[in-house]
Amino acid sequence: MIPEHGVAGTLSGSSTPWKRFATRLSIVAPREVIVSRIAREVEEREVEDMGLLLLIAGLGLFLGAHTLTTMRDARAALIARLGEGGYKIVYSLVSLAGIALAAWGFSLYRATGWINVWYPPVAMRHLAVGLMLPAVILVVASYIRGRIYIAVKHPMLAGVKLWAVLHLLANGDLGSIILFGSVLAWAVYDRISLKRRSDPGAPPIPVGGVGNDVIAVAVGLVAYAALAFAFHPLIIGVPVIGV
Repeated sequence: MIPEHGVAGTLSGSSTPWKRFATRLSIVAPREVIVSRIAREVEEREVEDMGLLLLIAGLGLFLGAHTLTTMRDARAALIARLGEGGYKIVYSLVSLAGIALAAWGFSLYRATGWINVWYPPVAMRHLAVGLMLPAVILVVASYIRGRIYIAVKHPMLAGVKLWAVLHLLANGDLGSIILFGSVLAWAVYDRISLKRRSDPGAPPIPVGGVGNDVIAVAVGLVAYAALAFAFHPLIIGVPVIGV
C-alpha cells in the first residue's frame, strides 16, 4: 500500500530504500547512459578517423615510391645497394601496399566518416564523365606511342592530371579532396622534375605513326567503357552512367 501522502511524500520521507531508489533513477542511470553514449561516440569517431589515416598512409607509400624515381641520385644509390631486380621488387611491393592501404582507407572512410566540404553542381559530374574519355586515351597513348605522344610529350602525366582535376570538380568531400588533390600535386611535381632531368623518365618504347594513335583511341574507348560500366559501379560502388 502507498501511504496516503503519496509517492512524493514517501520519497521525501525518511525511508532509506526509497531514497536510494530515487537517487539511482535520477542520477546513476542517466550518468551511465551518458558515459556509454560518449564511449560509443568516441569509438565511432576513431573508426571514422582511421579511414582517413589509412588513406593518407597509403598515399604516402604509393606517391613516396613514385617520387623517389624522380630523385635519380637516390634511386641509383638504392639500385647499387639492392641490385636492379631487388630495387624493382621493393618498389613494386611498396607501391602495391600503398594502393591497398589507400583503397582500404577510402572504403572505410566512405562507409563511416563521410565529410562534405562543398557541394559540386550536378553539371560537374557530367563534365567529368565526358572528359574522362580523353584522359584514358592519353594514358593509353603513353604506351602505344604515335602522334599523340609526340604532341603531348608526357601523355601519362597529362591523363593523370586531367583525371585528378575532373574528380576534384565532381567530388566535394574531404576524402576525395585528399586523394585526388594528392595525386594531382604529385603529377604536377613530376612534370616539373622532368624539365630538370636529362633522362626521359619513361621506358624506351618505339614511337609509331597515326596507326598507333588509332589503336590508342580504340583501346582507350574499351578501357573507358570498362571503367564506366564495370569498375566504377562494381568496385568503387558509384555508378557514373545514367545517374
